[in-house]
Amino acid sequence: MGLIWIKAIAVWASTFAILGVSVMLAADRAPGSYPAAAHPEASQATSLWDMVQRKTHHGQGRFINPFTPFERRRISVIEFLRWRLLADNPFQPDYAQEAVTPVTIDWKKVVSHNSVSITYLNHASVLVRENGVSLLVDPVLFGLPMPIKNYSPLTFTPDQMPAIDAVLITHGHYDHLDLRSLTAFRRARVLCPLGYGRLIRKTGARRVDELDWLDTVKIGPFEITFLPSNHWTMRNPVTGPNKALWGSYLIRSASGRTIYLSGDTAYFNGLAEIGKRYRIDLAVFNLGAYEPRWFMRASHINPQETVRAFKELGAQKLMVIHWGTFRLGDEPVFLPPLDIRREMGKAGLAHKLVPLQHGQTFILE
Repeated sequence: MGLIWIKAIAVWASTFAILGVSVMLAADRAPGSYPAAAHPEASQATSLWDMVQRKTHHGQGRFINPFTPFERRRISVIEFLRWRLLADNPFQPDYAQEAVTPVTIDWKKVVSHNSVSITYLNHASVLVRENGVSLLVDPVLFGLPMPIKNYSPLTFTPDQMPAIDAVLITHGHYDHLDLRSLTAFRRARVLCPLGYGRLIRKTGARRVDELDWLDTVKIGPFEITFLPSNHWTMRNPVTGPNKALWGSYLIRSASGRTIYLSGDTAYFNGLAEIGKRYRIDLAVFNLGAYEPRWFMRASHINPQETVRAFKELGAQKLMVIHWGTFRLGDEPVFLPPLDIRREMGKAGLAHKLVPLQHGQTFILE
């Protein structure tokens, strides 16, 4: 029994750290040192673009989430432990159905065409290609520190992948910014949010571009724009949250295809404006670790909200990632694609869902 409790505590502690929950500890230790609410100019902005151009997300030494007041994220350690130790988890019986499924990818098939394509590796890692140019998003190729279980281990090594031209990082949480994985692609150009350049250069990266919201860079046939998301970031509970930025990416190809990558995000009303400004062929949402809602709703979108966001974006197709690899919320790792299929069906949009599994490739013809 003692070993079981030790293992359980280790899992909870790892989840605590990976989700950045220890920000609540830091906030409690130093009241007033972090923004208490959204920037006052945020409510006055006439549009998402106006708000971003005013730099309402820039604070004094920290970035500010203008979409969710900071105090809504604050929970105590006692509340966190009550969730993990005492709360009734309706998904507990489903954990017996979770299976480890190694991911194998036929890379020859992936590189055998020149059309825009997206390949789902694991968790939030995808590969976008066109005409031999490869963009790799949020690579976490070697799992997370024990005891977080990896349900979709990769059967290939980075040197077996196509040459990576650029790596795109959405934010700094450990399940998205993995230094070991970045070291394997040190020759690639790295795009990251403001505040992470110094850390990423320690991996040996030769060229690092730190991006603010609305910044755009061009790599081969791709024009890549860093956009807002309703999230936050942290790697060190001592220095606290939001010392660096976070966000989403819009990738426009020379052939005219456009992919929107949400990154980790809660729902926010700026999605409709993004949809009005860009014609989006494929919207890729991070759907996972969305239960329980009282804890996750300020950071992660759920299936119902994903359908709403997809409709507001006006995208042609929807794909979901951030599931099947690490169980960081209450829901079992296999549930997100089942939930989104049900919700898209209820909305009469089942034909717009791209049910991509790990290791599979979708070609945007």
